[in-house]
Amino acid sequence: MMRLTFRSMQRAGTGAATLMLLSGCMTAQLDENRSLSTSIASHEAVVLLAKPHVEGISAEDEFMDCVGEKMTRETGIQVRPNDEFVDSMFPWLEPSTAPQRPEGVTKLLSKDVVADRIAQSGVRYIVWVDGNTRQTDSGGSITCTLGPAGGGCIGFGWWEKESDYEATVWDLNTARTAGSVTTNVTGTSALVGVILPLPFIARVQGTACDRLAGQLSAFLKGEDIPAQAAGT
Repeated sequence: MMRLTFRSMQRAGTGAATLMLLSGCMTAQLDENRSLSTSIASHEAVVLLAKPHVEGISAEDEFMDCVGEKMTRETGIQVRPNDEFVDSMFPWLEPSTAPQRPEGVTKLLSKDVVADRIAQSGVRYIVWVDGNTRQTDSGGSITCTLGPAGGGCIGFGWWEKESDYEATVWDLNTARTAGSVTTNVTGTSALVGVILPLPFIARVQGTACDRLAGQLSAFLKGEDIPAQAAGT
């Protein structure tokens, strides 16, 4: 297992510089756990699926689309539309029937009809993505007024968000898990009232998308996590 950590600061110009450094801070932690070697060929494809949960909480559609589009655009890996793949596998990957545990995936792949449909799809790897982005803390306040003599805002408000995602890679040729990669990004955003409200936003989910796409692409190609994804 490897662990890499980076810290990045969003910087601004004059005025409230210290507040900006505090509000724009993001920390990302990347982990990789490999159990099988991987090497994806140009004719093979990947599909990203949100890991099903009984309570209905799963990775967001927008995040899944972001990771898939970035993998295709920057590395050339074929990422098939998840809805199309799930429909072609009906009813085995529906939320109510999809396997929840690794042994369930192995059992599913042992079915001849499932194996045939997967072979027709050209998909080599299924990536189960689990996680979400949520607000973890907040504080402060900001007040804006408008009167005959003019108006303005005063105060300071902040909020912290965390994007935490784990992607488990299944090799359909061997019906075994090849390993997993995880991305955890936390960031603090702020709204500063100095006459006009000045927002300083930490792109937590966008950064998590960039990092996870880079991690997955390297993992599937059998490479180390690239420097860009590691944040070095």
